[in-house]
Amino acid sequence: MSKCTVSISEGSILDLEAVMAVMEDSFDPAYGEAWTAAQCAGLMPLPGVWLSVARQHEKVVGFALGRIVLTEAELLLLAVKRIGRRRGVGQLLLDRFRLIASAKGASKLHLEVRDGNPAMNLYRRAGFTEAGRRRNYYTGRDGQIYDALTLMRETFI
Repeated sequence: MSKCTVSISEGSILDLEAVMAVMEDSFDPAYGEAWTAAQCAGLMPLPGVWLSVARQHEKVVGFALGRIVLTEAELLLLAVKRIGRRRGVGQLLLDRFRLIASAKGASKLHLEVRDGNPAMNLYRRAGFTEAGRRRNYYTGRDGQIYDALTLMRETFI
């Protein structure tokens, strides 16, 4: 999978089944990070929420779910199927999130990530820095507890 063969477009509730398949493939259940279909479906129709979907050959290979409130946007979820990792898909989705958030008037971007998640490399390269820590936020299926890191950056590109 290469960058040039991946297209990013606006998604909708009609993409929920494909989004959930990406989430199932992407989020290791050992960490307790994945959302349920009901959680996604409940959030998607709310004002200020948008879904970006990455497709390759018409198949969904990744997605980003964002929302904006006043001048602050939050990246709620970003996931890429395992087969598409380290090929630029996550970067394309993050870039689109940043552009949409900026176009909607955001001056600050936020996200939350499990401490130790390899996606931290992507977020750091994009200029996100640690703004806070939520101790003992995630509980893995084995009972292990993980902190959540809150990250922030200004919207300028």
